[in-house]
Amino acid sequence: MRAIGYFREMPSRSLAEQSEEFLAFCTKNGYEAVAAFLDAKADESSPGFRQLLDFVRQQQSSGFLVIVLNRLGALGDGALETARRYFQLASLGVRVIAVDTGDEVARLLMDLWLEYRANGTLSEKVRTAMRTRAVKGEALGRPPYGYRVGPRRRLVVVTEEGSVVRYIFRLYLKDGLGIRRIARRLNEDGLRTRRQGLWSMVTVRDILRNRAYVGTYSRFGVRVPASHAPLISQEDFQVVQQRLDQRRPTGGSRHVSPFLLSGLAYCGYCGNKMIGVTRKQRWKRRSDGEVRTAQYRYYQCESRTNRSLCDYHTRRAEELDDEVRTAISAGAGTPLIHRPGNGASAAAHNEQEARRLRQKARRLDRRLEQCLDAAATGAMNQEKLLSTGLVLATEHLELEEHLALSNRVTQEQLSEGERRKHQAALVQSLKRDWDALPLHRRQELLREIIARVVIKDDAIETVLRP
Repeated sequence: MRAIGYFREMPSRSLAEQSEEFLAFCTKNGYEAVAAFLDAKADESSPGFRQLLDFVRQQQSSGFLVIVLNRLGALGDGALETARRYFQLASLGVRVIAVDTGDEVARLLMDLWLEYRANGTLSEKVRTAMRTRAVKGEALGRPPYGYRVGPRRRLVVVTEEGSVVRYIFRLYLKDGLGIRRIARRLNEDGLRTRRQGLWSMVTVRDILRNRAYVGTYSRFGVRVPASHAPLISQEDFQVVQQRLDQRRPTGGSRHVSPFLLSGLAYCGYCGNKMIGVTRKQRWKRRSDGEVRTAQYRYYQCESRTNRSLCDYHTRRAEELDDEVRTAISAGAGTPLIHRPGNGASAAAHNEQEARRLRQKARRLDRRLEQCLDAAATGAMNQEKLLSTGLVLATEHLELEEHLALSNRVTQEQLSEGERRKHQAALVQSLKRDWDALPLHRRQELLREIIARVVIKDDAIETVLRP
């Protein structure tokens, strides 16, 4: 087992002391120390952590890796950043261990989050008051779909929304529809979420998992049964949970395999994003009874995947990646489409894009906070926390890299001529070094060159950045 150290400046231990502890830990546990990365606490860009991620990506194919920290808190500033960075590392398939306890970070994360919530920004007086209100069943924050806050701050059923909740449970429990088909049925029926949006697999699954619908109020680690009028019987709710658990995949640690065109691919029919999907199939050959397995990776319209809208538009990942590679090769394949623009408009576009990315990153952090809170109160099990955390942290990492790229482009491209020259140099770099470049570097270059890839069943349009 090969070990990588990650250190951050801290008052209690110097970087030299952390390095000595790392080497001693490796010697004691039989690890081979192969590298170490460090960050100054005042440097918000955390170049050491970025270098660590790049190193892990490059080393993934050459053996097992473990990341060694002096302590869990060394991974980030605050509990949320620590949790996010842990999931980002876990998405690359590596273990993370803290020297001070000898435990894997996965076992320590929830204790850190509970401590953070207990000693967070709220004063103890305010926290005590909110716990007291929660014990009384008084609603805090936004009520779940199907309810509103009524007299004495108790949850009261919203008739129209309550009917939709019952409809969702009936479709799943009585009619045997899966989560994707339920989302499609709701959208086809013209029903909308509270914000008048379309239903997705996530919103349907969250409703099926929410104990509020059996009359139980959960908040701040407090669970109050019979707090308000239920919409679903306890018996039906338990059957639904059992079915959901049976359908949840089990197995070892998950490794989220990134797709080259994540964030760039768009459906040419509905305009929504195309997302990467991995499917594994297992079958037995009739001729000799041998069991065969295969893995398929492809891009599929997000509207179809999450909301069962649009048609079944998919493209094999390897084939589509090759088409884009051909498209950026001068004089061959699908021509690149140049989006007109000048220096000022490009800078304005990049700044607008940076704002959008920062807003999306904040939304992802809020969702991760909600998942950690749900796990802390028992409303979400550890397996679901891991699977959801991996997805959110991976998407956040893509946003961080995209944002860094956008900032770099804004600084580098000062005029139309310079942009075109810079763009041509990147195209040449991709053509020359495509096979030698690691995946994340290819992604960076493509995002710097391409605004979007519009995908149809038999053609693509590769649109350059302005």
